[in-house]
Amino acid sequence: MLNIYRSNEFGELVARTDFEKGCWVHLTEPTQAEIQLVCDAFAIDQEFFRDALDEGERARIEKDEDCTMLIVEIPVLSSDDKIRTIPLGIAIQNDCFITICLTNTPILEDFVSGRVKHFHTFMKTRFVLQILYRMAFYYLLYLKQINQRREKMEEALHKSVRNKELFSLLEIEKSLVYFTTALTKNNILLEKLFNGSYLKIYEEDKELLEDVMIETRQAIAMTEVYSSIMSSMMNAFASVISNNVNHVVKILTAITIVLALPTMIASIYGMNVELPLQNDNHAFSIIMLLSLVSALVTSLIFWKKKYF
Repeated sequence: MLNIYRSNEFGELVARTDFEKGCWVHLTEPTQAEIQLVCDAFAIDQEFFRDALDEGERARIEKDEDCTMLIVEIPVLSSDDKIRTIPLGIAIQNDCFITICLTNTPILEDFVSGRVKHFHTFMKTRFVLQILYRMAFYYLLYLKQINQRREKMEEALHKSVRNKELFSLLEIEKSLVYFTTALTKNNILLEKLFNGSYLKIYEEDKELLEDVMIETRQAIAMTEVYSSIMSSMMNAFASVISNNVNHVVKILTAITIVLALPTMIASIYGMNVELPLQNDNHAFSIIMLLSLVSALVTSLIFWKKKYF
């Protein structure tokens, strides 16, 4: 999908139908025809678009004559409720600002919907920094969600004897691995931007760049902490689940033994041979009482040994 926007004199974002100077060209899951159209209009190498649409691409920054190209890794929540990272391509030219992504992302939707204030498509350096700031914001947001999921899994695992919860923890751990890799690469890119060799950083934008770097480093620190907690939890709760299974087996074994004694007595008195009390009028009551007492005594012994 190809969308073109431009800020008007009132700072409002207006959709356009043609490429204009100072416009924002936003590509989402673009077709080859849309990519070709943008490449021809602004003389951008198609290799950049292919890299930005490659899920395995890592964050980097390049400069080619009058065009600066960035690829950053942004967090996304997929349709199956998994949190992962995908590349976002940003190309800055004198005439336009181009973004390209594999899917719709709330980071850019916030700009389209007007949630980001003091935003102008023709202020390209600030636009880049505002995107990077929203990116850091969503990293922190998704990290909080990951931690909430971890806490729920922690509660469930105290009583669990299944592997389902461990697989859920494994999925959370995978998200944190993606975050660690992406945030580290993004932080290197930010340091290159801070040097000013790729983009001209205006004096009024330095504070925003510093805020982006602070938020990104905070996200890195949080990811490292949560990763350490997850590693410890995975090891600890693998043992917990094993212990829970052992406890269940122990209870079932104790119940089997408790029931085995009355069964043994009933089996003996079911034999077709001479048996004590067989001519007694109270033989049935005595046998039932003996079975009950043996079961109660065995249960009491197991209870004192905390088998139940």
